[in-house]
Amino acid sequence: MSEILLIRHGETTWSASHRHTSYTDLPLTADGERQARALATVLAGRRFVRVLASPRKRALRTAQLAGLDVTAVEPDLAEWNYGEYEGRTGADIQEERPGWNIWTDGGLGGESPAQVGERLDRVLDRVAPLLERGSVALVGHGHSLRVLGARWIGLPPSAGALLRLDTATVSALGHEHGRRVILRWNQPTPPPDGTAPAPPARH
Repeated sequence: MSEILLIRHGETTWSASHRHTSYTDLPLTADGERQARALATVLAGRRFVRVLASPRKRALRTAQLAGLDVTAVEPDLAEWNYGEYEGRTGADIQEERPGWNIWTDGGLGGESPAQVGERLDRVLDRVAPLLERGSVALVGHGHSLRVLGARWIGLPPSAGALLRLDTATVSALGHEHGRRVILRWNQPTPPPDGTAPAPPARH
């Protein structure tokens, strides 16, 4: 069965410290590179008719280390533009704006939930027809991929709040009885032999 595979990039210093990261083009940490290499084991033997990646180097490097041959860089897969909240944690923002929530309020001077949903709808419109030929891989970011997952099953962008997505995880979208469904979500890579899995970086 053909599916859309969603791959979140590996850890960066800001994801590890829960800082909102959109246009800031951070590299992977050493742990992030290890996570990305571990993805190669999960993806071994998979064939994709198209591999699209966000233009950010953390996504492109993850794709490279995971052994994926990126077909095209897709600007619409970029992370949610947080505007003035770039580089800040949710706790810090809420001290300034009590009750603030990215899923309902968006980023000040950045994108609203509806705007993020519109561009990820464009991604889905482009890749859904490709499933007739085979599976597609999308390499991107936490919040934007959560919105994409919600939109695939017909939910509003804000429903992405219910879909936790950790770094260097694999999720799959597909069909059941002709309906769009989430097949798998937030699957981590296996830890190296003899080690316990590290706590995931969520943001």
